Amino acid sequence: MGFGVFIHRLDSIYDDSPAEQYQFPSQYLHRVEACIGDWIVYYEPSKVAETRGYFAIARVQQVLPDPGTSGMYLALMEPGSYLDFANSVPFNGPTGPVERGVLNEQGRISGRAQSAVRPISPDDFNRICELGFAENAPLLPRRDGDLPSLDLNDQPQVPFAVEQQRDRVSVTISKVLRDRVFRRIVLRAYEERCAITGLKLINGMGRAEVAAAHIRSVEANGPDIISNGVALSGTAHWMFDRGLISFADDLEILISRQTNDLEGVQSIINKTERALAPRRASDRPHPHFLKWHREHCFKQ
Repeated sequence: MGFGVFIHRLDSIYDDSPAEQYQFPSQYLHRVEACIGDWIVYYEPSKVAETRGYFAIARVQQVLPDPGTSGMYLALMEPGSYLDFANSVPFNGPTGPVERGVLNEQGRISGRAQSAVRPISPDDFNRICELGFAENAPLLPRRDGDLPSLDLNDQPQVPFAVEQQRDRVSVTISKVLRDRVFRRIVLRAYEERCAITGLKLINGMGRAEVAAAHIRSVEANGPDIISNGVALSGTAHWMFDRGLISFADDLEILISRQTNDLEGVQSIINKTERALAPRRASDRPHPHFLKWHREHCFKQ
């Protein structure tokens, strides 16, 4: 087992869904197989406009031939393991590349930095995660009661560790951290504004009166990925979770025929009659998750 870096970009020609699978050609098979049972960091190349740099982690569960494309393989991610970073981590830090393993003996960036799949050292992995999960200015929860306990011993945890050259590196991702990071990245993408009503309400304590809602529910193995999230105010969140409201792929707001106050619901929807979308295309609700909500939650 070993940590790895997988390059992914939004306009990729490959059949990637970062929280679920990563498609790759046979030339990378041995490198990907070395990551089975361990964690990888997703990286978006610097050539991409507004690159996210290192932007997420996930755990590789298994590797198998792609049944739909000859000569291609799929790395399947462990359900629930994917987690976006709270902060995008750039390739270069104040003292050079944060991934030191891409440097050659002369301290220059080597050709391995261009490899779509490459191993990464435990030190580099930890360094990137620390930067990605740093909370210099965390978004406040809506109510005092929503503040997470800082005693992670009381929370369900998903540990991951690697042993390499007799060095043991252990990092723990807790449910508390997942909830906090998911809320932060979703609210930031929507500028703390409800996607349905268009309202941005801040209470007297400086907290946004909006929640980070999963499109595909956690109970249905919905991942904590920003494209599976949407910012919703209390009433809109309640209606969305109960299938009284949903979204078309173009984000048109759909209202269930089972709604008992159609005019009332229509009155709280923003004038465009479409959900407000984040500026970055990679942050917008993915059609895959929207389809799930329409088919398994929305009351036609």
